[in-house]
Amino acid sequence: MVKHHDVICVYTQPPRPAGKGYQLRPTPIHVKAEELGIPVRHPTTLRNVDEQVEFYELGADVAVVCAYGLILPQAVLDAPKYGCINIHGSLLPRWRGAAPLQRAIQSGDDKTGITIMQMDAGLDTGDMLMKGEIPLTDCITTPVLHDALSLMGADLIIKTLEQLDTIPHIPQPSEGATYAEKLQKSEALIDWSLSAEQIDRNIRAFKPFPGTYFIYKDERIKVLEACISSTDSKEETAGTVINESPLMVACGQGVLKLNRLQREGKKPVSAEDFQKGYTITVGENLAL
Repeated sequence: MVKHHDVICVYTQPPRPAGKGYQLRPTPIHVKAEELGIPVRHPTTLRNVDEQVEFYELGADVAVVCAYGLILPQAVLDAPKYGCINIHGSLLPRWRGAAPLQRAIQSGDDKTGITIMQMDAGLDTGDMLMKGEIPLTDCITTPVLHDALSLMGADLIIKTLEQLDTIPHIPQPSEGATYAEKLQKSEALIDWSLSAEQIDRNIRAFKPFPGTYFIYKDERIKVLEACISSTDSKEETAGTVINESPLMVACGQGVLKLNRLQREGKKPVSAEDFQKGYTITVGENLAL
């Protein structure tokens, strides 16, 4: 029989300026919680003693954490009866840290998943409570993976909560631990000296943020979709356009076919339509 759980409070990031008028906009979970009549708190930090006391006085049995973005001090971790449980988007100990989905795709992993873990003072180092796996295809993007793992995480956390008194706590092994560093805007510029395979991974991993782009005639051109045309090495210098339609670019190893592009201030278009109004010609080098 499925147990029912009362959500006594939701903690989320504070509303931030957004849109044309830069008006304060609450997070989606803030909006949903209010629709459901659940109290919402959005402190800028939990290091404040008063905030920690307020959290403790909730008298929660357990706190469920997912992509919260604030460090939880030990006083917060210890406040609920069963502590704080995190829904983490990787198969720990691989890809601890801020960007596990993106780094798994970028690195060409053949699988990833969800780990439900007991939070401790370390960075995603706590005991593992439950896991679920998902294969990574050679065409998956971060948004698609995100949605799939969201459903998996929701299912696993319910199963975990149903057996908090009996579920085994499995320490993470030190072997195989990796860190998923936070994504940087500087990673968005395409390095054509990389292999076509690696650039394709980056395009799929960095969608939608930080995105991928190249500079052509002093304009930033976003590459929204691409595919590997060839994995063989070519004599052309990396970044050289070797075909106009379809638009193909030589890489450090192999050839990348660009499928969907976007100019600054313009709508996304197919590479074919892009070439009709803004031709990139054979022999030009996009790395210069």
